[in-house]
Amino acid sequence: QVQLTESGGESVQAGGSLTLSCTDSEHPEHSFSTFDMGWFRQAPMKEREFVARIGTDAETTYYADSVKGRFIISRDNAKTAVYLQMNNLKPDDTAIYYCAKSNVWTNRASDYLYWGPGTQVTVSS
Repeated sequence: QVQLTESGGESVQAGGSLTLSCTDSEHPEHSFSTFDMGWFRQAPMKEREFVARIGTDAETTYYADSVKGRFIISRDNAKTAVYLQMNNLKPDDTAIYYCAKSNVWTNRASDYLYWGPGTQVTVSS
């Protein structure tokens, strides 16, 4: 059973920074590294949306336009972890943030196989 767990969400003021972490407690390093990893978010009354993804090489990345230049995704395969560094946060970034695993290079949430329970990020103006 895949166990993804996000952490790092909290309440911050606009303009602040946060770093989210997601760890995979079920897969050893050699398995974790074969999956693309993504971050998604869901705000109240809105659909879940893609935020960022990173490939198995830990170098190839892709970002939603809304976060490009402000967020940085990274991964540490040895620690079976993926991170999302969020800078210059805005109230519109308020959402529950989820990490997910996929064996397809995609932005579509439906293509991600495994999900964590999420971590809440709240940005106040």
